[in-house]
Amino acid sequence: MKDFDLDLDLDRLNPPSAPVSGDPSAQEHRVTLLPAGKVFVARAGESLLDAAAHAGIRLPHQCKTGTCGACRALVLKGRVDGMAGASPTALTTEERAQGQRLLCCSAAAGDLELECAEIPHIPGIEVRKLPVRVVAMERLATDVMRVQLQPPAGQRLHYAAGQYVDVLLPGNRRRSYSLATPAREGTELLELHIRHLPGGQFTDQVFGKLKVRDVLRIEGPLGTFGMHTATDTPAILLASGTGFAPIQALVEQSARSGSQRQVHLYWGGRTRSDLYLHGLCGEWELAWPGRLRYVPVLSEASAADGWTGRTGWVHQAVLQDHPDLSQHEVYACGAPAMVDAARRDFVAHAGLPSTAFFADAFVAQRDPKV
Repeated sequence: MKDFDLDLDLDRLNPPSAPVSGDPSAQEHRVTLLPAGKVFVARAGESLLDAAAHAGIRLPHQCKTGTCGACRALVLKGRVDGMAGASPTALTTEERAQGQRLLCCSAAAGDLELECAEIPHIPGIEVRKLPVRVVAMERLATDVMRVQLQPPAGQRLHYAAGQYVDVLLPGNRRRSYSLATPAREGTELLELHIRHLPGGQFTDQVFGKLKVRDVLRIEGPLGTFGMHTATDTPAILLASGTGFAPIQALVEQSARSGSQRQVHLYWGGRTRSDLYLHGLCGEWELAWPGRLRYVPVLSEASAADGWTGRTGWVHQAVLQDHPDLSQHEVYACGAPAMVDAARRDFVAHAGLPSTAFFADAFVAQRDPKV
């Protein structure tokens, strides 16, 4: 389950104050973004990703925890300070030597020049805070709940497949969940797949107290994960656990768009129950023969499962089937360990360009009960 705190306050998208000097000891630093040529101010100790967002500049990102590697940028001039949280596998040693850094885990140590493509604005997609009503709940597995939410009449949330929303909680806390289906014409329902983490402030509520007709508050859409490139390049969609949610959105969006792109879907779990929409994936494969191939993989298959399919680690199944990934794109969602291993091994052993790996790592967080 995608479940982590974000400290980004998108209500504060105000123009930055006047730039200050390049003195490293100053409290604010001027950051020039290329190739756009835009300038924003980063406060001391503030991540460069948050500083850009506060200036209304949308840069690639997803997990904001240093795990997915989506917010990489090249430092052309100046110096950055590393912040806690960056995964050692999110950037290769070679990429670090070239000057690449993760914007969510880097703060300006002086004036900077960065090279990073700005995410283009998608008409109709604006970040909003909305009350939503729970209209349906379905337990897809012992520890996975499908929750469908409905915004108020006339306040439909517009979003792109792969994005997520934050559920806003008391105490200025929030939990992030990917939208499992893309926006459809004629419906306003938002679907989340929520895994129960005992002791989790929100998931205990979902599996214990939440009921149909209850009202929640959300903010979104957020994130930049998704199939952004218009290409016929074959796509590997790689999921573990509830990382399947945004993958479901990508598959259904691709089908509705009429894309002829070849898609290979790999979904990994420990046991059969982890593949909580296994039947749906089989239906997709039958509906789109020759265009979508579904490969389920279990790491702890047991005789009780009656499992006759693939076993082992899901990313290794990809390598077995696709020893050459140099002409593919990979979209990986799920546990950080899976995302890290896939990025590392696909680049090192299968020739995948590091720029062709797109990820959304799901970072779980438990809260003490109060």
